Amino acid sequence: MNSDPASLANLRDIAMPPPVPWWPPAPGWWFLLATMCLIAVVAAIRGWRRWRTNAYRRAALRSLRGAESVATIAEILKRAALVAFPRAEVASLSGSAWVQWLAETGGKPVPASLSQALSLGVYAGREIADSSELAGFAAEWIRSHQADRCFHLVRGGAPSLHEKRDELESTPARDE
Repeated sequence: MNSDPASLANLRDIAMPPPVPWWPPAPGWWFLLATMCLIAVVAAIRGWRRWRTNAYRRAALRSLRGAESVATIAEILKRAALVAFPRAEVASLSGSAWVQWLAETGGKPVPASLSQALSLGVYAGREIADSSELAGFAAEWIRSHQADRCFHLVRGGAPSLHEKRDELESTPARDE
């Protein structure tokens, strides 16, 4: 070994540090992973809730496939409306008020022939020759109506039979 510090004989290879390992990741990656997991869980819960909320739509569309009469189609529409909107708002509607309400909540007007069939045909016992147009309108209304969002948030949909029974039992009887 040469005692001269500037001598080339004293040079050594450059010592490279070991490569940076992939595991464990930096704290920022842990935060990103936790955020992505949280977003996935929230999206899954919202999707599940939406799927459950729209169960009445799927059931109504299923029963609409077998409906052939105006009365049956009107009944399916009324049942779907009672699930999606407050009973006090929907249950008393009939005739032209019912047709007007369907047009308002469905977002498009009810054709005149269907309007007459829905408002008069159910009670007069008259049937229309081709109920497929009415079934098509009903299916479109079931798919596209905007349910009362506040009603779903507060009540979670239509009250169950148990809720109705509990409500009736807790209401004191009036003496008239």
